[in-house]
Amino acid sequence: MNVRTISGLVLLLLGVFLFLNQGEAFGPGKIFTYFWPSLFVIPLGLFFHWLYFAMIGRKGIGLLIPGGILFTAGVICQIAMLFNNWAYMWPGFILAVAIGLFEFYWFGNRNKWLLIPINILTALSLLFFVAFSIGSIYSKFVLSQPIFAIVFIIAGAMILLMKKKDM
Repeated sequence: MNVRTISGLVLLLLGVFLFLNQGEAFGPGKIFTYFWPSLFVIPLGLFFHWLYFAMIGRKGIGLLIPGGILFTAGVICQIAMLFNNWAYMWPGFILAVAIGLFEFYWFGNRNKWLLIPINILTALSLLFFVAFSIGSIYSKFVLSQPIFAIVFIIAGAMILLMKKKDM
């Protein structure tokens, strides 16, 4: 990455933050409060990747595990900080370990036994993401329970009143 790309990404993130901030006070404390993953965790993950791909090479394959974990955890933390949704983003930390191991598998000697923990951790993470997302969606629409009741009544009536097709 060159300086132009990095400065473009920083300005883009800053613009999104200011747009979402909607008039609250803004200063260095807010930058560190909301962007600590982008300032500290994500660059460290990228540093481990850079060490492997640019400097050390195949001898340092183990650098990809912490690199993948830190980068993914940094992205998860950044999303959670910007949108204040820690309650729904925590399965991303399980996924971070799976991604670190997957990078080790992909760029390493492709030991097939690594796929077992990778698949278990990925499935577990996705299961928790789905479970908490569905729970969140349901809890937001619990106030509109009569709408669901009407939809179910109409669907049930349509099923009962439809003519059976001859087979």
